[in-house]
Amino acid sequence: MTDLLTRTGTARAPSVARRRRLPGWARPALLLAPAVLMLGVFFGWPLVDIVRQAFTEPEPGLGNFRDLLGDPTTVRVVVRTLVMALVVAVTTLLLAYPYAYLMTVTGPRARAVLMALVLLPFWTSLMARNFAWIVLLQDGGPLGMLGSLFGRDGHGLLGSAPGVAIGMIQVLLPYMVLPLYSVMSGIDHRLLSAASGLGASKVTCFRRIYLPLSLPGVISGTTLVFVLALGFYVTPKLLGSPKESMVAQVIGTKVEKLLDFGGAGAFSVLLLAITALLLLLVARVSRAGAALGLSGAGGKGREED
Repeated sequence: MTDLLTRTGTARAPSVARRRRLPGWARPALLLAPAVLMLGVFFGWPLVDIVRQAFTEPEPGLGNFRDLLGDPTTVRVVVRTLVMALVVAVTTLLLAYPYAYLMTVTGPRARAVLMALVLLPFWTSLMARNFAWIVLLQDGGPLGMLGSLFGRDGHGLLGSAPGVAIGMIQVLLPYMVLPLYSVMSGIDHRLLSAASGLGASKVTCFRRIYLPLSLPGVISGTTLVFVLALGFYVTPKLLGSPKESMVAQVIGTKVEKLLDFGGAGAFSVLLLAITALLLLLVARVSRAGAALGLSGAGGKGREED
């Protein structure tokens, strides 16, 4: 029996020694390898292929980009997409900011109800929501009848830019509420009480204390909604019209109907470049805010208790 235990221990010792010889970065790298491989296969390679087609189809060179940037229609589509994304981001911010604040000041039961209302759209099919908006926005629909009270003669918003914006706002609103609530829930409200006790008005407390502390949530939520709105396809396709086409719709038309894979790739690269520049700008603004001490200051009071 002693010999058996001795041999077993001797056999296990080299494997333990081999595990201990692994560098500190090896185990995390092995754990991340499957995820990195999946991202490379399903996201990295298609992106590389799109860029390749942009520079090689139908012939190698920059012809696709020259045609793209020299076309006035392309410029109008890009500007329309940027304006629509900005309108959607600003509107969702104005709607989500007081809602997220309400979630931080209510009790646990009311907060659970408010959170359920935010998460409810994720449990509903996107197509079902879009078809519901088609019914609401069409001529003679509820919104059209409401508009008749203001002289619109029952005409709905289906096929118009406002109708597309309404549908996108409804879909993207949770993506603004959740980052705002994540930051606002960490703000110590005793800072506002202290400022109020020192004579500051409610407007001053909000402007000088609460708003700066909530800026990280504002920046992250606005960036997320803006980037998502840039590439929106289904909602503008169903609620909009060809006259109100956005970048994603034009790319889809080039691929499905015109078989212009090079032009679609160039348009995709242009959209990717715009998104990358936006993210770089947001990163610089976030670093500047961190240097001024605007992030993370709200939770210090709770951590020190």
